[in-house]
Formats: sequence, structure tokens, C-alpha cells
Amino acid sequence: LVGERTALINQLRAFLLERGIIVPQGRRKLELYLETLLAAEQVSLSPRTRLLIEDQQAEWRELDRRIEAFDEEFAQEAKTDEAARLLLTIPGIGPLNATALVAAIGKAETFGRGRDLAAWMGLVPRQMTTGGKPKLLGISKRGNGYLRKMLIHGARAALPTLSKSETPLGSWLRGLTARAHVNTVVVALAAKLARIICAVLRTGQKFEIQAATVS
Repeated sequence: LVGERTALINQLRAFLLERGIIVPQGRRKLELYLETLLAAEQVSLSPRTRLLIEDQQAEWRELDRRIEAFDEEFAQEAKTDEAARLLLTIPGIGPLNATALVAAIGKAETFGRGRDLAAWMGLVPRQMTTGGKPKLLGISKRGNGYLRKMLIHGARAALPTLSKSETPLGSWLRGLTARAHVNTVVVALAAKLARIICAVLRTGQKFEIQAATVS
């Protein structure tokens, strides 16, 4: 549904652009612009064009309604499920991530260690050996692509706050940020979150940032 909404918004932008109307980036900015445009007494659009925009607006509102309903359902499920509640204590993990993870891996009993979960999500680096020397490449991107994408999004959202924290994890992130590209740091944090997720699910204990290690 989110993908459908994004496609609809892009279609609306292209539709307006063909008529010489450029709207700043951002879903909310486009929404406000359309409200102002259609509310104006003098609209530089033909009646047919106006009807098309209003029709797309109605479709957009219906998608918003359906997405919000699912979000509320996931949030309620995350509150009532014990494993999901534990995952919500981890930075970067919200109701969508928590419920998806519980649905996919349960209590992570099939994974021997946290790195196995990170590997299953495709978050560990590939290796190539040249002349007997191993060389690390990009992440493997194997396994569950949806969970990997969601975890990377969560890591990107949590990075600013975590990197400022006076914790072992914050210190590790600051050091990594000083020598690596931000996208590399985000993926590294996502892999770290996968390890934390595994530990939280297997032990049944909530995440404590002060006690988190970076090994």
C-alpha cells in the first residue's frame, strides 16, 4: 500500500510538471500545495484536469486510511506480543520491524549466534581471497530482503541519537563515522542491531543500551 501511494504521488508530480507546475519535495508539501491549488478561486487548470487531480486525491486519502489502519493493527500486535515488546526496547525497532521479525524468526532459536541472524539477513560482508589474503567486499544481500531493508531503515533513523550517546555503542559509532561513509556506518549498525535482536529474543531480556557491547 505504501508503494502504491508513492507511485500515485510520483504520478501526481509528473502530471503537474507537464503543466509547468513544480512542487517542492515531500509528501506533506505536495498535499498542502494541492489543497491550496484547488481551493483558489482562479485555477489555471482546465475543468477536466481539476477532476483528474481530485480523483487522485481521493485515491490518496483512501490509501492513507488503509495504511493508518494497518499501522494501528501492527502497533496493537506489538503491544500484546511478549517478544515484540522486547524488540521495541531496541533503538531503530518500531512496531513494523518488531512484528515482522517475530513473524519471521520467532524467538531466534534456530540461530546459534547473532552473526548467524545477520548473515541470514544478508548483512555480513562477502569475502574474496587473493594471494592468500582475505578481502572484505560489500554485504552479501542474501536471505530476507524485506527484513534487511526494514532493519537498515531503522538503523538510519537511530544513528543520529545513538552516535551522540555516551555508551560503548555510541563510541563505536563515532569512531566508525570518522573513517567510513555514512551508508557503511548505517549497514554496520543494522548488522549490530541484528545481533542485538538475536540476543534479546534468546534471553528474553529487554535491551539496555548502557550494557550493550560492540563485539
